[in-house]
Order: sequence, then structure tokens, then C-alpha cells
Amino acid sequence: MIQTNSEDKPVSVFDAKGFCRNLPSQPGVYRMLNEKSEVIYVGKAIDLKKRVSSYFQKTGLAPRTQLMVSHITGIETTVTRSEAEALLLENNLIKSLKPRYNILFRDDKTYPYIILSGHDYSRLGFYRGLLEKTHQYFGPFPNAGVVRESIQLLQKVFRLRTCEDSVFANRTRPCLLYQIKRCSGPCVSLISQTDYREDVQSAVLFLQGKQSEVIDSIAQKMQQASDNLEFEHAAVLRDQMQALRKIREKQFMDSGKAMDADIVACVGDEDGRVCVTLAMVRGGRHLGDKSFFPQNADGYNLSSVIEAFLAQHYLNRGVPSQIIVDREVHREVLEDLLSEQSGHKVTINQNPIGERRMWLKMAAENARLALQQLMRRKASQEERLSALQQVLDMNGLMRIECFDISHTMGEATVASCVVYDQFAMRNAEYRRFNIKGITPGDDYAAIRDALSRRYQKAVQGEGRLPDLIMIDGGRGQVNAAREALDELGFGDACLMGIAKGEARRPGLEQLIFPGQEKPLQLPNDHPALHLIQQIRDEAHRFAIQGHRSRRNKARTASTLEDISGIGAKRRQGLLGRFGGLKGVQNASIDELAQTEGISRKLAEKIYRELH
Repeated sequence: MIQTNSEDKPVSVFDAKGFCRNLPSQPGVYRMLNEKSEVIYVGKAIDLKKRVSSYFQKTGLAPRTQLMVSHITGIETTVTRSEAEALLLENNLIKSLKPRYNILFRDDKTYPYIILSGHDYSRLGFYRGLLEKTHQYFGPFPNAGVVRESIQLLQKVFRLRTCEDSVFANRTRPCLLYQIKRCSGPCVSLISQTDYREDVQSAVLFLQGKQSEVIDSIAQKMQQASDNLEFEHAAVLRDQMQALRKIREKQFMDSGKAMDADIVACVGDEDGRVCVTLAMVRGGRHLGDKSFFPQNADGYNLSSVIEAFLAQHYLNRGVPSQIIVDREVHREVLEDLLSEQSGHKVTINQNPIGERRMWLKMAAENARLALQQLMRRKASQEERLSALQQVLDMNGLMRIECFDISHTMGEATVASCVVYDQFAMRNAEYRRFNIKGITPGDDYAAIRDALSRRYQKAVQGEGRLPDLIMIDGGRGQVNAAREALDELGFGDACLMGIAKGEARRPGLEQLIFPGQEKPLQLPNDHPALHLIQQIRDEAHRFAIQGHRSRRNKARTASTLEDISGIGAKRRQGLLGRFGGLKGVQNASIDELAQTEGISRKLAEKIYRELH
């Protein structure tokens, strides 16, 4: 970037003509600002002067664009060296600023891969993060479930190790995975390095979509083993081959070609809602689909939505050699940029034929179904919320926050707060509170602490109270919550407890309200109760997850830390040698004494403390 020009604080009405007159006829990025100096739109241009000037023409603008232009009080521009650089800058600004008039796709976490490590005995595993040249990676996959399913298949067929390096280096006998025939036992030399490498190579071919080559290779080995009268080995190879054939039969989209491609299809409905579905094909195998529902897409044509997806999704991420799309897009600059980024030629195919067209039709159908499912879920949520509004006589009820407490006999107490707003759970707004300084097991004190910390900022004018506060608990928890809200000055906040019914059976929950002696019990098929259960269950799940994490962390840290004579260095050595606390607990005195810095006497002491 070589130049920046701005006019972001106008004294009066924005002088569009005067501003555009001074713009250069060079590529760059422009940012539209409103009266609060907020960026409401980011765009790129080959010619800044022509592109920005076009927004202020009297006719020919779409209604959405006219509305955006009416809010412009300033424009910032940045000149770039090329259109490709402008595309990169535009994408980065959209992701960081999230302007209200740009199409926004949720920026998911790094996609998962299967990794085969570069060790002598390669480790098969699940991986997210930056790719290193020392290992082999396969993917990306659309979700973690597909990766784990693939790893299980590879374990079953090729019996590759999945254990961490520290565990692998310190095993003295084969683990349970060897016993159930999911590992060949390389940690204790039950398979030669040559044979293990052959299994790794077969797994690589399988992941590359070359199942036929793998099956032919195994068939030859099976025949050779049979000729040598090694019938047990031949039987193992036969089972391997049969498992591979079953897997190949299930691959509906297996073309027999080791092709990597992404298929991107976009559909919209009459109400302006849009769904983009991404189908991933790696090594000729369909790995799964992922659907995206962009924000701010109403008023845009579907080609613009596809272009926004391609830029936001693929820049700074792994790209296959071919991207198949169902709309005409401006692809030249993006192809060049993605090819340079990935180190191989990337083609955006807008007119697929044959099998690729079939893939695209399938992706479009999945996008249509995903959009229908979204609408059905939304309609169901609207029905449930409307029913709850009627039950509580709260027409404006939209935002609900629910609290739950989780602990084990008072240990590692955690409070959760989950948020329901605009007909959906808002995961990004969830919060957990580690509860300290109370009597262990005192749920009432925990509730008071959690609500006080949650709504303290609202007292200072930062944030706001929800329309309804729900507490997973009975009368005591509700009274404790009321005390906390009274102390904060929010005594009029709407509060409700959900007490578990007889035998804790779902459908028998009772709704507890402050100041009302008689609880309310809804029929077990009531839509309002279904919404309450949904939110309560999510709060319960989130609390348990946090509690278990805190408890496990505390237990792992404290058991060795509490032993005198075990400092940080010795503790690290023990955990590294035995692969964690569980390995230390399972170790004998002799094994402990073999660790650097651990004497026989100290090993006996550690053994006594841990048993």
C-alpha cells in the first residue's frame, strides 16, 4: 500500500463530487463511513476514481445501495499496487471491521486435517494449525467428525499408531489398541520398520483415493503369504482387503481419479435468505458438506454472494486445484492470487461437465435442503418463543440468559451463563465463572456470585439486562438470585427458576417465580416448555464442560505438586516420560527410579503418595 486519503469528519453534508474529483485512477480499496465514523462498507476497485464516483450517480443504483449512500458522511481510500493486493486488503478489512453493508461469512476456525508424522514410525492423528513440511497432511475436512471417522477406518485397516510421542517412547508392553487389533505394536517392536512403512504407504495411497492400487498390492502380498504357508498372515491381509472393498463401495462420489476439488453452490429464497454449500472432494472421495448462511446478503445477486465467499473463505487457507461454482464470477484475479498462495495452479470452473456437473447439482440440492431446514428451525423457534411469551405475558420477550452450577462434592465449582436471543443460542456470548471463596457445595452462594459478576457492568451502564433470567434450580436458588439482583438495584428484573420434576423426569419440570408460592407446571408437549428445556439443557452442558475441565486441571496439577521433593523440573520429567499423570500412577517403583533426577527413595515416596 502506498497512499491513504481520507475525509471522515465532515463539517456539513459530504461533498461527494469534490472528493471524487481528487481521487486517483489507480487500483485500491475504499471505506464508506457514517456519521459516527463507523465503516459501513468496504470495496475494491481497479480504478478508484471511476468506482467511487459511480455510487453518486443520480440513477441506476439498487435500493440497497441507495440506502447505503444516504448514510455516507465520509470516505477513506487506500491505493494499492495491483488489483490482487486490493482484493487481499478488502478481504482483511471486511473480516476485521464487519461492515453492515458487506456480505459477511462466518470466519470458522482452521479446518481439520489428518496428519501422518515424519517419524520412523509415523503417527496417525487429528491436526489443526499451520502445516509443516516435515509431516504429511490430508484434507482439509469439512468437520472434525469426518476426520475421526477416517482415523478409525485407517486404524482398523492399517493398524497405525495414534499415541503421542512421549507415550510411544516409554511403552514397555503393548497397549489396549494392540489387543483389539487397532495398532501393530511398533512401540515394543512387534512389527518391523520396513513392514510398518509399507502400511503407512498403503494408508497414503488410500487417502489419495487410490484404493484399487492398495487392494491390488494387498492381494499380491496375500498370495505370497499363502504360497509360503503363512496362513495367519494371509488371513490378516484378506480381512484388510475385504474392509477396503467395503469402504470403496460406500464412496458414492468416488470417480476412480485422484482429484481434489471444492464444489460451491448458492441458493436463495424469496425473502432474501441465502445459503452457500461447500462440498469437499479429496482424492476423488466426497468428504462431506458444510453450509454457510451469510449476513447482510439480502439485496445482492447470488454471483456477488459466491464471489464474497470465495474471497473470504480461501484467502490465507489451503486451496484445492479446482473450485467448481454454479455462478458466473470475476475469477481471473482470484485464480492468480490463490495459485500464488497455494503454490499450485488453481482453476475456478464455472461450466462443469460430466461428473463434475453431477457434483454441482448435488451441492445445490444440499444447499436448498439446508436453507429449508434453517427456515423450519427458525419457524419452530418462533413458535416456541411465542408460546413462552404468552405463558409469561411478555410480548417483548426476546433475550433470555440461563445460569447453572456444576461441581463434584463442592470441588471445582463452575457457573455457566448461556444466551438465547433472536430465536437462537448465541454461543459467542456464553460465559463461565469459576466460583471461589464460598463454602464448598453452597449452590445458593454460587448463584449469587455468578449473577453479581455477570450484571456488575450493567450497573455501570455497560451492557443490559436480558428480558428474562432463568435459573436451573428450585426455590432456594431463585431466592439467592433475587438477593443478588436486589443488591445490584435490579429488583424488577424478570426471574424464573426451573425445578426438576419427580424423579428428575423431563416434562415434569416446575417453573418457580419470586413471590409466587405455587409453581407453574406446563404440559410436557407445550412448545414453551420445549424452549425452556432447550436453554436449560444448554446451560447444564456448558457448566459441566467447564467444571470437568477445571477439576481435571486441578487434579493433574496438584497430585505431583503436593509431593515434597518434586519440583517443576522433576515433575515435567515424570509427566514427559510416562505420557501424563495416569502413566505416572501406573508406573512401578523401578520404572519411576529410572527417570532422571528421581532416586530410589524418592521413587518409593512418589509411589506411596499416588496409591
